[in-house]
Amino acid sequence: MKTVPEQYLSCGQEIMRRAEALAVHTEAAGMMTRTYLTAMHHAAAQQLSEWMSAAGMQVRRDDAGNVIGRYEAAPGHENAAALVTGSHFDTVRNGGKYDGNLGILLPVSCIAEWHRAGRRFPFPIDVIGFAEEEGVRFKATLLGSRAVAGTFDKSVLDNLDEQGNSMRDVMRAAGFDPDRLDASAWPPAAVAAFVEVHIEQGPLLLNEALPVGVVTAISGATRFMAELQGLAGHAGTVPMHMRRDAAMTAAEIGLYIEQRCSGRPGLVGTMGIMEVPNGAANVVPGSARFSIDIRAEQDGVREDAVADVEAEIERICARRNVAITLRKTHQAGSVPCAGHLQQQLADAIEACGLPLRHLPSGAGHDAMAIAAIADVAMLFVRCGNGGISHHPDEIMTEEDAAIAAQVFSRFVENFAA
Repeated sequence: MKTVPEQYLSCGQEIMRRAEALAVHTEAAGMMTRTYLTAMHHAAAQQLSEWMSAAGMQVRRDDAGNVIGRYEAAPGHENAAALVTGSHFDTVRNGGKYDGNLGILLPVSCIAEWHRAGRRFPFPIDVIGFAEEEGVRFKATLLGSRAVAGTFDKSVLDNLDEQGNSMRDVMRAAGFDPDRLDASAWPPAAVAAFVEVHIEQGPLLLNEALPVGVVTAISGATRFMAELQGLAGHAGTVPMHMRRDAAMTAAEIGLYIEQRCSGRPGLVGTMGIMEVPNGAANVVPGSARFSIDIRAEQDGVREDAVADVEAEIERICARRNVAITLRKTHQAGSVPCAGHLQQQLADAIEACGLPLRHLPSGAGHDAMAIAAIADVAMLFVRCGNGGISHHPDEIMTEEDAAIAAQVFSRFVENFAA
């Protein structure tokens, strides 16, 4: 692997230092929690605005609360479509310092280097700090990027937070106008491409000792909530062959999901919620509740797995004489990354003397929403601790931040729409 040039090592140091500084803006002492339009969210937005301004960017806020910094194009190219990048600066509760934040801090540091060198490009560069992606406060995700894409669902303005405040009222109190959200939408002609830099949030790059990778697609997802109704009974007196055990039914379904989703790379299945209401050690469970989450890079692969799981659930429940209510709670198709942008990222990686790895994203990202108006791509950056994310143990290294800055810079310097 080639030595990273000094200018990018400086970028890596700055990115990590700023990630620590941004983490100060948290709603809970001792943990990283920053939710939409809270005081700490405003403080983080102000800090990002200051860093963007210092990098030579013109900064504004839209009515969704997004922080938007523009690095103007070279003279004569003022009206060119922009290369857009960015990510979100809200967090999950008790989350990490780099999820989302990296995708804002890294391009701002790269732009600061170009600004110091007096370098401009035949296109403007826009960095967007998306105000909300995680959906924590109002149980609605991708608010910032959906506003930019013109796909913001205004029905969620009536969603309430835990204190009973509506999103609409909170936005107004923060100085934003929910009635002007349509004006936050960008016309497709204004965006040459969107490229999001993000920690992988998984273990593949770490396990293969690779600092960066090119995302092929953001996986589609189907989710269900299931409720089982069997028959409660005494744990000592009901014979095994006569039981209508809801918990064991759920367990068998979970094992089938694991088996069905283990046979193809990129296909994953999860039972993240498993509950036995009012369970007791000496009672055969009469009811159970669980979730199903199935994801895949290719929609056809996911849909086939979902169909098989639904059919097997029917068979298992019929054999065990347990009733089930299965409710689909979410469905989203996969979002492929544009081939020409993948190639340009790959070229940048190889030009930096790094091995190339393509991989899918199993998690959702702002790029999913922006795909409604532009070609999108993603550059993944290795994270440590087994790839853990959405957790205080989420980590990355200064060296990987520097390498990612070098790759991103090479990509921008050779960008072709």
